[in-house]
Amino acid sequence: MSYLPDLDYPQPRYHGDRGDVNAVFRRADAPPEVSSPGGSTHYLATHESTGGEFGLYKAVLGPRSAGARTHFHKTISESFYVLSGELELYDGEQWVTGRAGDFLYVPVGGLHAFKNVTDEPMSMLMLFSPGAPREEYFERVAEMSQRGGEELKEFRVRHDSYFVEDFDPGR
Repeated sequence: MSYLPDLDYPQPRYHGDRGDVNAVFRRADAPPEVSSPGGSTHYLATHESTGGEFGLYKAVLGPRSAGARTHFHKTISESFYVLSGELELYDGEQWVTGRAGDFLYVPVGGLHAFKNVTDEPMSMLMLFSPGAPREEYFERVAEMSQRGGEELKEFRVRHDSYFVEDFDPGR
């Protein structure tokens, strides 16, 4: 028999009585899945590994890294937690400097951007909810950015990333 108190918990999705052995452990010294001259991305919890519940990634941006220009997502929220260094974060209204321990939550549809303007590397956690398959985006964004044009716009839209410069502000 399962009992959930009268709180706003979601409906149970596990219906067993003993629990499963299904936890996933990742060592801190595991190499990043994506490396580029501007930084690296570690896949901590992917769409696949969480059954689409969330995606959690550790990103390291090198000094003077461009990050991502102003954009929004139509299907996912995105959160940033600064682990080390400094990160300039755009919250839709203004740029703020995030330092170790600072957190920014961006709801679905919220404008946001980020960049490292310092001479030092920085690291952060990025959380997407629900968990979208972001891995191809991280793996191919540099290549697609170099291609540019319609191919880049289509790539961005396929990955629920709508960049402000892709739209005519008069619309």
